[in-house]
Amino acid sequence: MKSYTYLMVDVACIIVPFLFSFYKKHAFYKEWKHFIPANLLVAAFFLVWDYWFTEIGVWGFNPDYLCGIYLGNLPLEEVLFFICIPYACTFTYFALKYLVPLRYYACNSGLVISLLLVPLIFSLFLGYGKMYTFSTSLLLSGVFLVAIYRQTNLNLILLSYLVVLPFFLLSNGLLTGSFIDEPIVWYDNNENLGVRVFTIPVEDFFYGLLLVIGNVTLFEWLKRSRVNS
Repeated sequence: MKSYTYLMVDVACIIVPFLFSFYKKHAFYKEWKHFIPANLLVAAFFLVWDYWFTEIGVWGFNPDYLCGIYLGNLPLEEVLFFICIPYACTFTYFALKYLVPLRYYACNSGLVISLLLVPLIFSLFLGYGKMYTFSTSLLLSGVFLVAIYRQTNLNLILLSYLVVLPFFLLSNGLLTGSFIDEPIVWYDNNENLGVRVFTIPVEDFFYGLLLVIGNVTLFEWLKRSRVNS
């Protein structure tokens, strides 16, 4: 069973959101026509990024916890990660739209984003020359600056990320070595700040937020495009 550890993490992350997607009153499966193309496009970007960083040794994977199927230099479980995690997060976003009254997240998110930019700017300076730190900080800063410029409301996306954060800590903690003898995903600490939350590099929080924002934003854009067409 050890060789299926990463695969079981993927399944554990998606199983509950998948089952609740068939809840009749608010059926997320009816949104698959928007989610699937959005997810595939965002996943393609992250997989290219992932492939490159794996190739140059920014991070890598412990074969003891993998089923042994690879696509290029990426294990199957890593590819599935970019489907399972975005599905869970986009489902959470979808559910919160019904559970949280509009007035609680409709206000402009500019102040929240501006506050989040502060640690990102520090990370840019501290992480100059460290590929993981610099790339995640730069990309997320760019996303936030565009959101401020275009007055895009990210409040519900940020709330969704906050809701899934405990599960992120559990799943990503396991991937990075919590609860098991060795990490499933290892990192070259020369390419990050070396600051960890438990066993999780702090950059993973930026990376995860980029993944969530990309999927949800494109998901919503495709929905609007089809309604207006």
